[in-house]
Amino acid sequence: MTVAVYPGSFDPLTIAHEAVALAALEQLGAERVDLAVSEVTLGKSHLAATVRQRAHRLEQLVERRAGLAVVVVSDQLIVDIARGYDVVVMGADKWSQVNDPAWYGGDTRARDAALSGLPRVAVAPRKGHTVPDELRLELPADLAQVSSSAVRAGRWEWAAG
Repeated sequence: MTVAVYPGSFDPLTIAHEAVALAALEQLGAERVDLAVSEVTLGKSHLAATVRQRAHRLEQLVERRAGLAVVVVSDQLIVDIARGYDVVVMGADKWSQVNDPAWYGGDTRARDAALSGLPRVAVAPRKGHTVPDELRLELPADLAQVSSSAVRAGRWEWAAG
């Protein structure tokens, strides 16, 4: 049984988040994808919605999508959230951050150690970011520009319904 985790702030939940979770189910042969929302989201102190509100929106999504589940975690780092899972799913923007030594105090050895602790990685394309073919989840190209920030700025059509 393959179980994947898709960590994120999901503030707000977008059509791209939903498409990524469903692509992970289908393309990875996952039996379940856990959408993980952290109690304290690293690097996103600006979030307006509480963890409870974000988890509630995710629960509304999983009620209508078999194979998806919601977990609220206390961990903040992807390597910690992904512990015990077969696959970790993320957008290409997050993958770029995970690979950036700045998030590890500029220490490439610390970054490499963290990356070695990850299970299999699956990455959703994102405008302006490169995804290695072996990590790529295939999604409709128009979703690569969808973002929660754009929804908050008024692109309501990108919000998950």
